[in-house]
Amino acid sequence: MEKDYSNLHRGLVLKYFWQIIRQSKVSFFTVIVLTIISSALDVFIPFQYLKLWNVLDASDFTIVSLAKSIIIFILLLNFLRWAIRRTSGFSLAYFEAETIAGLRKQAFSYLIGHSHSFFANNFAGSLTQRINKYARAFEKITDRVITDGLPLLIRGVGTVVAIYSLFPKYSYILGIFCVIFLLTAFIYIRYKLKYDVIASEADSKTTGALSDSIGNHSSIQLFTGHEYEKERVGEIIQEQKKKTIFNWYLWEGLGAIEGFYAVSVEFIIFWVVIGDWKLGLITLPVIVLLQSYLIRLFENLWSFGAIVRAYYESFADAEEMAVILSTPYEIKDEPIQIADKIKGEVVFENVGYIYENNNSKVLDNFSLTIPAGQKIAIVGSSGAGKTTFVRLLMRLFNINSGRVMIDGIDISDISQKNLRGKISFVPQDPVLFHRTLMENIRYGKRDATDEEVLTAAHLAHCDEFIDSLPNGYKTYVGERGVKLSGGERQRVAIARAILKNAPILILDEATSSLDSHSEFLIQDAFRNLIKGKTTIVIAHRLSTIREMDRIIVIEKGKIIEDGVHEELANKEGGLYKKLWDLQAGGFKNLI
Repeated sequence: MEKDYSNLHRGLVLKYFWQIIRQSKVSFFTVIVLTIISSALDVFIPFQYLKLWNVLDASDFTIVSLAKSIIIFILLLNFLRWAIRRTSGFSLAYFEAETIAGLRKQAFSYLIGHSHSFFANNFAGSLTQRINKYARAFEKITDRVITDGLPLLIRGVGTVVAIYSLFPKYSYILGIFCVIFLLTAFIYIRYKLKYDVIASEADSKTTGALSDSIGNHSSIQLFTGHEYEKERVGEIIQEQKKKTIFNWYLWEGLGAIEGFYAVSVEFIIFWVVIGDWKLGLITLPVIVLLQSYLIRLFENLWSFGAIVRAYYESFADAEEMAVILSTPYEIKDEPIQIADKIKGEVVFENVGYIYENNNSKVLDNFSLTIPAGQKIAIVGSSGAGKTTFVRLLMRLFNINSGRVMIDGIDISDISQKNLRGKISFVPQDPVLFHRTLMENIRYGKRDATDEEVLTAAHLAHCDEFIDSLPNGYKTYVGERGVKLSGGERQRVAIARAILKNAPILILDEATSSLDSHSEFLIQDAFRNLIKGKTTIVIAHRLSTIREMDRIIVIEKGKIIEDGVHEELANKEGGLYKKLWDLQAGGFKNLI
């Protein structure tokens, strides 16, 4: 469906802008009032020069004192205008900085609350750019409206009124010219609006492509994809260039039309002025004042195109983020209970889940009860529903039917923060913040003391590699933890889980990236970690789960086997036995 470029959700953008602007209302209205006064003085001061010229034109030296008093009055007015402009400038700087910071916080605070699916379907780079464009859009439109738009309105109206008080017919000519000029610019820019949005979308697409390729630089190197990526990204950049150039050419077309209007109206006015001067209807000081007003008016009108351009570009830039802010969360918090002292019983009761992207049923009338403190492993072939089980338990997705409960409490009846605070999760491929090792480990319990962090790191055997680093725990790990090996990242993730000490523990093959020595060392830490906790292990290597209390085998979203290792490994025709037989030859039990 083609996008409606004439509707950029301006009301929506302004709604979210105002939520932050109203927090700085005093500085906002101070800037508005001072700008109006300053712009009014721009019209009033030239009138005082006309009085001075009339006095001087009289060649009467007995009224020199009057001329001096007019000059002093003009000086005072200029100082007043200077003081107002400087005060307005400082107020505007404070107001914009405060509001831009507020808009970034507003956008990030809401964005980060979206669901797992939302982030899976959007580039991180593009989302980051949308936040920045949203804040910068406010800066752009505020600069244009406050420093150009409002002065244009006050000076334009003031100039027409001032000239009307002297010679009404010239004000009529100027008034008609202003209406034609502004109307032409407005219609032209509205026609061109869709090209602004197209250029903005092309810019976002380029940013996403660059982020995607740079973020996967290791794959590019390993699969020698340099030339392919340069060609692929180059095509996207080239397409953006074409759309941007065409957009800029359209702006030059508007400038040509406005220039023609300005030259034409100046010629018409002074052609009429010559006739009036010949008849003695107009004096030289008035002609000079008229020329002064014309120059100022043309300067202000020339900025109108830029004002409207900034207006629409800003809304085009801000719209993407405003739409996200107006998009309801897929996972909504409607808590009616609080899960406090959790023992760790987990119950899936007739749970059904359909994957929206391809409408495939992942879990079908799935029921499972895990008593508090029990250690279970979930086994199955790829796509069987193991990962979905974990994500539903953590409420990263909403179920389509049934209930998921912890200690008899439906997880939809408690907040996501409350729920996830009771679960520790160690993923197969941990992603770390580009922060220090101390900060990354402490993320499991953000109010933990340094001593607690060091203890958790020791239990996870993180200290073995951290102590060898020049900056130790103050070492920055790089974007997504790229400076650490897979095994080191996983040990940091395990240290987080140890520090968090939640009653429910989920291990998504948490030792898969460790070498045999590191895996052996970490088993003791796991034994301490899982004591008294409900432990769910997503198992890929079956050798690591032999001592689980239960092993659940899932296939096509249903439980097909449930038992202990010895039982399932000897069950003829069973899927677990088949998987075990495939792996048993090369594995050694490390638990």
